[in-house]
Amino acid sequence: MLIEESHKDVSTKADGDGTMLTGPVARFARQIAGHGYIVAAPSSYHEFTGPEPLAYDGPGTDEGNAYKIKKKVEAYDEDAELSITTLLGLSTCNGRVGVTGMCLGMTDDPVSLFPMPTWGLQKVRAGISDRKAGGHLAFRCAFDERVAAAVCYFATDIHSHSLGLGKQDDSLDRAGDIKGEIIMIHGKSDGHVPPEGRDLIRKTLHEKGVCFSFYEIAWAQREWFDGSATVPALTELDADAFIRDELSKGRYDPHISKVCFEMLLELFSRTLRSDLGPRAGSEQKVENTC
Repeated sequence: MLIEESHKDVSTKADGDGTMLTGPVARFARQIAGHGYIVAAPSSYHEFTGPEPLAYDGPGTDEGNAYKIKKKVEAYDEDAELSITTLLGLSTCNGRVGVTGMCLGMTDDPVSLFPMPTWGLQKVRAGISDRKAGGHLAFRCAFDERVAAAVCYFATDIHSHSLGLGKQDDSLDRAGDIKGEIIMIHGKSDGHVPPEGRDLIRKTLHEKGVCFSFYEIAWAQREWFDGSATVPALTELDADAFIRDELSKGRYDPHISKVCFEMLLELFSRTLRSDLGPRAGSEQKVENTC
């Protein structure tokens, strides 16, 4: 499928300049668009910096980490709301929206939040993100009742309530607001979201009645590394790279990336493209039979 790319300026309370588009983020967006989706990638730090993407280096990482906790949580939410509204305003949108996000840089890195309705042939770039907590932002984006599906890659800071200015977000408390279906993907050796943190997220989703799948990939750190049989020391917490196909420190794993992307495609195809109708939502009674 051939795709077209365009920019759309959307006014926010914070305002700022447009697009921060790194190579890995652009390729991920194009990969999704190539399956017949309209993809909008909003810029997360438009109020702090210009359109040039932050570099995959020490200074760029420090800058992105600073922005992540300098930006207000309500400003993140506004960006997500406006992105969804922009998509739903397109004549090619069928009215169904899915979201995904992951970190793609060093340490805790960049956000890539892609709300997307289906059947669009055009990639509309309503901004783009570069750094920080993309899985967490996709999680928060799912609070919007217009979102039918979400795929959150290694969502940072949910368990510690530490996103945004003041580092006291309410994401876990609001998990019950998620009405669509959600996939959570983590690495078993993720030093940013430790086992007790992942257990807390899973337990909360169960208690809040969220429809979700939860995957923990063996041998994987924040983003899956090179697949060797030796687990690197977790003191090197900047081991981010399973999807990032450049400057990945040897940790880019195309096979695991493909597996995770197939999960995304299955969920989006079933919830955004099919005509099965809305999920019934009732709890199934499981019979104890063989």
